[in-house]
Amino acid sequence: MGEVRNFRVWRGDADGGQLEDFQVEVNDGEVVLDIIHRLQATQAPDLAVRWNCKAGKCGSCSMEINGKPRLGCMTRMSTFEATETVTVTPLRTFPVIRDLVTDVSFNYQKARELPAFAPPAGVAPGEYRMQQVDVERSQEFRKCIECFLCQNVCHVVRDHEENKKAFSGPRFFIRAAELDMHPLDARTDRKDLAVEEQGIGYCNITKCCTEVCPEHIKITDNAIIPMKERAVDRRYDPIAWLGSKIFHRDQLDRPAGHTTTGVATAERPASSRQPDAGSPSTPAEHAASHQAQGEISMNWHREAPAGQAAPVGSDGRLPVTEFTGQMAGAQSPFGDDVPLPLPVDDINYQHPSRTDEG
Repeated sequence: MGEVRNFRVWRGDADGGQLEDFQVEVNDGEVVLDIIHRLQATQAPDLAVRWNCKAGKCGSCSMEINGKPRLGCMTRMSTFEATETVTVTPLRTFPVIRDLVTDVSFNYQKARELPAFAPPAGVAPGEYRMQQVDVERSQEFRKCIECFLCQNVCHVVRDHEENKKAFSGPRFFIRAAELDMHPLDARTDRKDLAVEEQGIGYCNITKCCTEVCPEHIKITDNAIIPMKERAVDRRYDPIAWLGSKIFHRDQLDRPAGHTTTGVATAERPASSRQPDAGSPSTPAEHAASHQAQGEISMNWHREAPAGQAAPVGSDGRLPVTEFTGQMAGAQSPFGDDVPLPLPVDDINYQHPSRTDEG
């Protein structure tokens, strides 16, 4: 006979709900999912919960236990004090369907938007040959069980509903990094896609996704940060930029049919190519949108002079004098007369507030 423990479980649906208190028997070695099942069998037969393998490999039983996103089947009751009330709630980032079941279709939509593995030309299925050393870096990301705990805890998605359209989240950043590291993936625009389509620039690497990963994938250190570095190198490294202007590598690296958003229209489903209402649909509108976003991010606390484009000639190349003359650096968003580090009194950054607060 086990001991009786206090449980508090959220009950409700999309229209609202509340926490309900239960007293339930707990035996040695049991996990939170066992207690949920016992509640279903003895006190709350209509309690909804999603689960499948009960072995920490399907990711179905994601929930928040005492405020922390966890897997119900991998959270042992022995980790809590005997007098502690264990509170179980649904994932807060996604809409509630009923009780502990949430609508995670956002993640599957983002998965459809990510281009799949592109095999190299002339290599048929079954002819791939790789050594273990070729896949060591990306193999870690294959452990993902798509529990979406990292998606749930990511504050870019969790705290700002307006970001969901332009932000894929950490689960799909590691997928993009895996494909970019894959020695046989033929696409050369993975880094462009990560910036322009997935919104990896929104991530400010707080590592909260790594902390909750049940498979202990180093999401931030091994996937997001390297992907950010490669994207920045491709776009802003002065040597790479100079080489792209001399050899037009920025054009040679892009596959045929590549659009300004980094996705070839012939390679994406028609449903994913339809522009959303109010979104830019032409290259000119995309360019204007990107410029506006750049101005917003640059002028986050004060106005700054806009940078000047390089003086490219009619042939599309820089003049020789541009290489030999004194070249000025990029405009500082703080101005040329501001010492760094900035005095604390001069920083007037304001975090965006949610519009539904009241």
